[in-house]
Amino acid sequence: MGVSPVAVNPLAPDLDRALDQAGDLWQDLRGARLFLTGGTGFFGCWLLETLLWANARLGLGVSAVVLTRDPAAFGRRAPHLATDSAVCLHPGDVRSFELSETGFSHIVHAAADTGVPVTAQDRLRVFDSIVEGTRRVLDLARESRTRRLLITSSGAVYGAPPAGVSRISEDYAGAPDPLRIAASGAEAKRAAEALCALYADDRLAPTIARCFAFVGPYMPLDGHLAAGNFVRDGLTGGPVRVRGDGTPVRSYMYASDLAVWLWTILLRGAPLKPYNVGSEVETTIGELAHAIARRFSPPRSVEIGRDPSEPRDRVRYVPSTARARSELGLNVTIALDEALARTVEWYGGN
Repeated sequence: MGVSPVAVNPLAPDLDRALDQAGDLWQDLRGARLFLTGGTGFFGCWLLETLLWANARLGLGVSAVVLTRDPAAFGRRAPHLATDSAVCLHPGDVRSFELSETGFSHIVHAAADTGVPVTAQDRLRVFDSIVEGTRRVLDLARESRTRRLLITSSGAVYGAPPAGVSRISEDYAGAPDPLRIAASGAEAKRAAEALCALYADDRLAPTIARCFAFVGPYMPLDGHLAAGNFVRDGLTGGPVRVRGDGTPVRSYMYASDLAVWLWTILLRGAPLKPYNVGSEVETTIGELAHAIARRFSPPRSVEIGRDPSEPRDRVRYVPSTARARSELGLNVTIALDEALARTVEWYGGN
């Protein structure tokens, strides 16, 4: 018998909030059979946490097949998710997985390579994983006659924001520089979205979430994300180190809001109409470092470099979320200070 998520869970307040926030949305998943890629990553863990919480509380009768390269590692990391009776972990690579059964009513493609690419070969691997993985998922959706499919894309597809625009909307048709190898992941996401359009027909109509920056439990602390690296620095006693000059502008959404937004886009979003996912509240990287440092006891010191290390298309990374708010009724419910407090507390930092 699997472990129920109703058992003691340190995320219970967040999960209860998500349960209430999504309201009758959960009923759209009654009896659903889901396939989830990236289910063991940051996005995936939150999708599973919220899904299994709703499943246990509302008796939805949901089942989920979760693709993972290493089921045993996930079992050690999140045993209450891995052993839940509604979950089946399926070993495989997103580019080439095989299944003996299909017939999934809902698919969420949230797989991501969280490693830090160093060489051109690393970037080719990431590019192939995004593009080939998306095509494999789209093929599965066709085979399954899937009713609802969500592809998680990235705000990086816009490239540099236009001059004078503080928040990028989905109507902006910009793009990253295709000859800058650091933008290869963004180019791969653009290709993944193009595949969605190529596969779309009367039966298959993918929804797309363009995701920006996030904080929360399960956030990787050893990757390329500034917030995760700052929490890691604080956990080891500091100082919290900013590699550049701290001036790039970001905005951060808390993970429980992220999960609700993704479920809503999957179930209620318009096909082939991307929705930005993130917060509109701006903060600089330097301000973020100080805000995280203050969350530790005693507060950690902050070291900020002097070189403006970010290329132009990474100096400002803030979405307009007007479409998600007006069409889907979505809102950010957790302010950044509270989001950081919950994140640091979950990692045992205060």
